Amino acid sequence: MYRIGVDVGGTNTDAAILDITALDTPGRGVLASCKSPTTADITSGIASAIDTVLEKCAVTVPDVKSRVLSVTIGTTHFVNALIEADSRRLAKVAVVRLCGPFTRQIPPFSDFPVGLRRIMDGGAHYLDGGFEIDGREIAPLNAAQIAECVRAVREASVSAVALVGVFSPLDHEGLHEETCKRQMLAIDPGLDIVCSHGVGPPGLLERENATILNASILATARRTIQGFKAAMRRLQLSCPLYLSQNDGTLIDADTAAEYPIKTFASGPTNSMTGAAFLAGLDKPQTLSLEESAGSAEAEERHQVLVVDIGGTTTDVCALLPSGFPRQAPNFVEVGGVRTAFSMPEVVSIGLGGGSKITADAAGKIFVGPDSVGHYLTEQAMVFGGPTLTASDVVVASGKAQLGDPTKVSGVPASTVDAGKSKIKEMLESVIEQMKVSAAPVHVLLVGGGSLLVTEDLDNVAKCTRPIHHDAANAVGAAIAKVAGEVDVIEILDGKDESAVLASACAKATAAAVGAGAAGDDVKIVAIDKIPLQYVSNRATRIIVKAVGRLAVPETSSASNGVARGALDADVEVEGDVTAAEGPKVHVADAAEPTNKPSLHVDLATYRPEVRNDTWYISEVDLELIATGTGILGTGGGGPSYHELLKGLHILRTGGKGKMRVVSPGTLNDSDLVGFGSWYGAPSVINERISSGEEISNGIDTLKKVMGIDSLGAVLTDEIGGGNGMSAFPTGCHYDIPVIDGDGMGRAYPTMYHVTMYVYGHPIAPCALTDAHGNVSMVMHADTPTRVERLLRTAAVELGLGCAACSRPLEASVIKKYAVPNTISQAWYLGRAVHMARRSKTNLTGAIFDTTPGKVLFTGKIIDVRRDVSGGYTMGSVLLAPLEGGEQDESQQEASSAVADRRHMVIPFQNEYLYAAWSDAAGTETGDIVCTVPDLISILGQDGEAIGSQELRYGLRVTVIGMPAHPLWKTDKGLEVGGPAGFGLKIPFTGVGDYSPPRSVIEEFGERAQ
Repeated sequence: MYRIGVDVGGTNTDAAILDITALDTPGRGVLASCKSPTTADITSGIASAIDTVLEKCAVTVPDVKSRVLSVTIGTTHFVNALIEADSRRLAKVAVVRLCGPFTRQIPPFSDFPVGLRRIMDGGAHYLDGGFEIDGREIAPLNAAQIAECVRAVREASVSAVALVGVFSPLDHEGLHEETCKRQMLAIDPGLDIVCSHGVGPPGLLERENATILNASILATARRTIQGFKAAMRRLQLSCPLYLSQNDGTLIDADTAAEYPIKTFASGPTNSMTGAAFLAGLDKPQTLSLEESAGSAEAEERHQVLVVDIGGTTTDVCALLPSGFPRQAPNFVEVGGVRTAFSMPEVVSIGLGGGSKITADAAGKIFVGPDSVGHYLTEQAMVFGGPTLTASDVVVASGKAQLGDPTKVSGVPASTVDAGKSKIKEMLESVIEQMKVSAAPVHVLLVGGGSLLVTEDLDNVAKCTRPIHHDAANAVGAAIAKVAGEVDVIEILDGKDESAVLASACAKATAAAVGAGAAGDDVKIVAIDKIPLQYVSNRATRIIVKAVGRLAVPETSSASNGVARGALDADVEVEGDVTAAEGPKVHVADAAEPTNKPSLHVDLATYRPEVRNDTWYISEVDLELIATGTGILGTGGGGPSYHELLKGLHILRTGGKGKMRVVSPGTLNDSDLVGFGSWYGAPSVINERISSGEEISNGIDTLKKVMGIDSLGAVLTDEIGGGNGMSAFPTGCHYDIPVIDGDGMGRAYPTMYHVTMYVYGHPIAPCALTDAHGNVSMVMHADTPTRVERLLRTAAVELGLGCAACSRPLEASVIKKYAVPNTISQAWYLGRAVHMARRSKTNLTGAIFDTTPGKVLFTGKIIDVRRDVSGGYTMGSVLLAPLEGGEQDESQQEASSAVADRRHMVIPFQNEYLYAAWSDAAGTETGDIVCTVPDLISILGQDGEAIGSQELRYGLRVTVIGMPAHPLWKTDKGLEVGGPAGFGLKIPFTGVGDYSPPRSVIEEFGERAQ
């Protein structure tokens, strides 16, 4: 019995046929493989490749085609339509949100590239429905609203619909989405409706974006898959047809036609899983309920990296204990659109068999990134060409057979040695970057350029070039397994955690069997437990993945046509089935981002608009401030991305007033200043997006209760993270300015960390509001700490996504006790990072040109530990120093001051609390480097801040420390915001003297000109 795998690339279509009864033999059951050019219509190339391997396999069994159990195809065709913004293959999409009063503040398509939005935007509709994080309905579905929505979609001549319900992926089985879909189809059966719960996990905007892309490509996917089926019928293959998914598992053809987005990244994944199979390392480890796929115990079992070396690039991916590639963290951009579906994390470097070898004036040798690519046989010296390539160097060293070795005999030995040394260094560096644990590394080499590896690599225990390595992608498609996944949020208080996990595992196993897996082969390969921030009921997101081999049909013949994904009686599709009729339309601004306005300006000469001592905020300013607030977030404060989109939307659509910033000194002492910020769990706030009225409702309630007629300005509670930008929409709503400053100078986990309250000014009355119009008031409490506890209790009832608005204070208090110029500080920090990235200059040097501070450590994350205590995410991160080959010049300079190559441990309570020297096991040596209230920020290689929830093994990071405002250095300040305020029995350790941030208003105002 046989399985056929096909991988359709941009250049070649590969195919392989495997005998499943011989998978455990040395040849891994591969009977034949072939590589042929990808055809313009795709399907004829697939048919030709399958026909070729059927002929080459030399099987003498009568009617071999009846014994083919399945055909699996991996293709990049669907994602290419998005990247190319091909309007022939993309449809307009109407977005229907089931959200009740929520989510209005960030409309659909907010962060789409200009060209794709022009092609796809078919309107937005907001209906009742959706769930709270604990399973309560936000609002019941409204049949009259649904009918009116269908009428509006019809009138807009749109047939594709993305249906997105708040928290639809979590434990509700898409109840509202599926019910709404049935009601819509009952009114108009011609609609193509995609429900988001089948597309991605929580994170509404990113899941919605993926759902939109899926709906837009739906018609093309159906035509293409019909073409695949037609090709199989022409070959007289009646077995089930599957497509390979982004995570390396199978999806039957009919389901793939409804969810083509799940196949976008199948090509790289096929290569990785195929390589592991060919090397005999494909046996997934079964995890116990006590283990997590991210745990050290699980990752020690497998430490396999696949290194795919082609003609121009080397792609590296880590295989997890499950046997599947490590998935990219957080969000992935596809065609410039930020999405939530999983894709393998692949790091590429400019090293391949065709990489050019060059030298500078001093004789230093460089390898790549320029390459002769597919012209290797014409341009490389071993083939008589004029260009010295990486392949030439290896052949000249006598370590490989390629072309005519005599043609490189004249290459200087010093060049050969230097070239080989550089190749080795590049490979070792990228391998180190992709390690998933400290366990020994086993590298699997695939691709035609794998001949570049001629000797042992440092820190690599074993290096293997599997058999049939040149067909690894097609083999990976042929042997792909079936998965089932459960993604739920459970309240663990009062429950048996092991019983909850066991139930989730049983559901995941059942889902895998339902998708076609053999019941006796299903294994649990991933158990992730992710505690939610800022909750006290042990709310935990649980993700369980089960995987098993594809079941063999019970009948002896695979041609019965009743198996999952069997070929149906589709009308034969002739010609190019991959696009609708008509000329291809090229959209010039297809990839122009709407969320990165700074790309359109020269930041070195850009000047903010400052008139009459007022800074009028632009789209560019917002983007720079968003980066800066991330750095000032010190690990917490939540991401700034959503707040950036909210601000951009207001600027583009027009608010009630101008978005503007003033210095505190412009206010009269008696002017009242309002407060309002987001309060709850980021995991809720990023899914149940705000309506935009929560903060204003809270302020209006306080004004009514306190008899206040008007406010003179608004001040943000904390400049760190997303809340650092939350005041901009509020200022626009009331047409009042935002004060250049905040109440912390950073991020802290509680409201009582605001400096005004630290120094005795009242926080109450305080209002907590939601989008339903619910308002909870704390009129008085004996301490600010008590206010915080009361607010936390009410926040749980309101769904953990609220706005908190505390008592307005007089401007005289703000002038004395707020941290000044922090919006300016965020702007300067953001500008420094963006300019350094563009000019490829030292990022930390640029940061410290704007803000005092110093580099505390440069290294990589080798361990992250998390727990939840008192509603806060507690934990620590352990950092190891980089080796010389892993560092660029700036990192070598930064790390030269790190004595004895020590490690560093950084505990956190949402925000980073202190940094201390440690040994390799994370045991502190007693040397504290920096503590709160001074700012500790962890930056990625692009200069963007990494929050405590985003920490993971293998990230290369730089830790910086910045002095806090003197208000935090007094006895009162240290009691609340210093180590003692977090129960730490360590002294305050600072990183230098505070220097007031520069003011954008003063630097760019009329007086400065």
